[in-house]
Order: sequence, then C-alpha cells, then structure tokens
Amino acid sequence: MDEQITEFEHARRKAAERMGVTNRRLWPDNGEIQERLLEQQRLFGGSTYQDEQHSLLQQSLAAMQLFVSFTPRLVGPVLAGTATRAQGIELQVFTDNTEEIIWTLIDHRIPWSADQASFRYAGNQRQDHPIVRFLAGAVPVQIDVLPPKARHNPPLDPVSNRPQRGASPDQVAQLLTETQCCIRSSPGNQDR
Repeated sequence: MDEQITEFEHARRKAAERMGVTNRRLWPDNGEIQERLLEQQRLFGGSTYQDEQHSLLQQSLAAMQLFVSFTPRLVGPVLAGTATRAQGIELQVFTDNTEEIIWTLIDHRIPWSADQASFRYAGNQRQDHPIVRFLAGAVPVQIDVLPPKARHNPPLDPVSNRPQRGASPDQVAQLLTETQCCIRSSPGNQDR
C-alpha cells in the first residue's frame, strides 16, 4: 500500500529538517525507516502492539483461507510487523479473472469495491492490475489481483525495491504460532 511509502517520505523529510541534513544521500532509505519503526513499536507498544499484530495476522490468515484457490500471499506492513488496524491487510492473489475474486466475496456476502493500481517490476517496468478492497470487521483488506506469471516474477516491494515474495498461508500460520508464544511470555501477559 503506497500510503506507507508516503509516510516514510514524510518521516524522512521531517528528520532531515530537524537534524539540518540537506544532502539527500545521507537520508535513511525506506528499509532503515521501517527497521526503526519496528524497533519503536516493539519498545513502546508493549502488549497492545503484540496483541494488534497477532490479531492482524489472524485476520490475514482468515482472508487468505477465503482465497486459498488463488495461491494468496501476505505482503506489506502486516508481514513486516509494522501495520496498524487502520493500515489494514494487503494480500496478493494470482488469477487472470478478477471476477472469480469478486464472486468469492459475493458468495460470502462481503461488500467490496474494485479499482486499479500501478505495480513496479524489475527493470523499472510498471503494470496496472486490478485491486479489490473490503472490510474484515473494521480492518481494511486490499487484494492485489495479479496474473499467475507474477508468482515467479512478483512486483517490487515499495520499501526494499526487491521482489515481493510474501508469505503463504502456512508461513502466516507459523508467524501466528510465534507471536502467540511472544504474547504468552511477555511481562503482563502471564495470565493468557
């Protein structure tokens, strides 16, 4: 989701102004900003942060199971561990027929909206692909509908500028297990 990159750019400019650094080559890149954001959330977010990340992973896995026949992959801030409920969940699915995604939502009586978004690929190529959005409770979900060939040549991650491999449902289930262990062992969460 491009909102996070806009937030990174704002943070970068604000920090550079405060520090009086005008040489852009000395500014941190998106990956460095994401690492610091994650550190801050882990240090100061406490159990609230852990609970929110665990909940977002649970909702991601539930959404992935809905689209399991389209080889879903979790990407973006939830996978990075920096997401908030307001930022929501981003999934990639692989099909040449967006209508199949929409019919899945209709069959489950989930209100949706569709749009197009531009994705960057290796070689600085851009391609537009459909996206479908819906709400899972109060959490926005964005489904990037990519062609099947994009499984092997995925769009570039806007933070790292590397191919966005994402996580499969099995990998997200493993992350859920790991975050549940962290929640139980965290101070103040011994009763869970």
